[in-house]
Amino acid sequence: MDKRILRISLTAALAGFLFGFDTVVISGANQPIKALWNTNWFLGDSVFTFHGIFIMSMALWGTVLGALLGGIPSDRLGRKKTLFWIGVLYFISALGSALAPEAYSFSFFRFIGGVGVGASSVAAPVYISEISSAQNRGRLTAMYQFNIVFGILIAFISNYLIGTLFSEEVAWRWMLGVEGIPALLYTLMVAKIPNSPRWLLLKERPDTVVIRSLSLLGIEGNRAQLMLSEIKVSLLESVQEKKEKLFSGKYNKPLLLAFLLAFFNQLSGINFVLYYAPEILERAGLASGESLFSSISIGIINLIFTLLGIALIDKLGRKQLMYIGSLGYIISLAMVGWCFYSAANSTLLLVFILVFIASHAIGQGAVIWVFISEIFPNQVRSYGQSWGTGTHWVFAALITLLTPTFLDSEIGIFKENPWPIFLFFSGMMVLQLLFVIFLMPETKGISLEDLAKKLGLNKE
Repeated sequence: MDKRILRISLTAALAGFLFGFDTVVISGANQPIKALWNTNWFLGDSVFTFHGIFIMSMALWGTVLGALLGGIPSDRLGRKKTLFWIGVLYFISALGSALAPEAYSFSFFRFIGGVGVGASSVAAPVYISEISSAQNRGRLTAMYQFNIVFGILIAFISNYLIGTLFSEEVAWRWMLGVEGIPALLYTLMVAKIPNSPRWLLLKERPDTVVIRSLSLLGIEGNRAQLMLSEIKVSLLESVQEKKEKLFSGKYNKPLLLAFLLAFFNQLSGINFVLYYAPEILERAGLASGESLFSSISIGIINLIFTLLGIALIDKLGRKQLMYIGSLGYIISLAMVGWCFYSAANSTLLLVFILVFIASHAIGQGAVIWVFISEIFPNQVRSYGQSWGTGTHWVFAALITLLTPTFLDSEIGIFKENPWPIFLFFSGMMVLQLLFVIFLMPETKGISLEDLAKKLGLNKE
């Protein structure tokens, strides 16, 4: 693998680090904010709490907006410029959230950060998939997921350390504000990466500009000319399709695949566990400090099995990893439900939560951003990525929004025992396994152009 492409891909993938950090850092601020601003009350006669909407899920609604609209700047401004402005959004969000004087301004700045998360889940995987080859595309694009889980781990560790160093009244502000440091560094680094050659050709830039971009990626001479020709052929074959819309009917197959993969990703309960890890572990019998520390083990297992998934994704393939992950989901979620139902030892429950995290990391976690970035052809890839990631974040937001209604120890429907929640997620993963068996194609080792032909997307 070319070291230059590896370095550039890693830089773009650092958007995932901020994604992971921003997503999970709120778990440490969840309980202190609830106590500080008294946010745990229902909105009128609805089933929604102020805390669920404005504190815990507001960032996710920003993520939905960023994901659904992220394809527009990614297509018009380019993947590189979009990634740069994503870094700016992360920086503003971190500082604003940390300094917020009350719940509404806090929610606004969390929303801004969410827009960055959503847009990054469109632009970064698309950029990396477009600068990599068929042989290493899976591993390189999966680095985005690696950085997500690395960011999650660092957020858990950061929350724990800050929680021990500062009083509870100010610790949550430091937890949120410290994200501004990596956000600023990322913004400066991403400004130096080259534009995607495929995007440049899609925008009909001169060959000399495209060759220059390829040379910055370490692709020169005959290799550069060959890649230039292959991309041009692909674009010529789809010249009529450039005028078509994503929802014209031609792309129904990749739209369905992206929707179902993203849908099942969230109906596994992964964000439910990550966002509310300390609270779930406290409900299992661990003290507050122990639950924060145990959350770190979740981040460590997530990181280890994500690395394993990255190592295997171009060897075993996307579909095989989904088989492994689906079976692990079904078993672990059912056992977590049983542990809560039977009031089993908290250590045993933590073990099955870690099995669940490992199953996600090696399966959906390693596959989702790679697969969705592959199955749409060049001319609609960024918009297709928006569709898939938008679906992902809509369900993530809904689950996070509804969780206090079901989980909260004072007002939740399952306030006595949350075991039915985990059995529901386990049942959904049975459906995911059927999706993998009967609908999901294998995409490993196929160029983006050939993959479009395989899915029948470049035929007149």
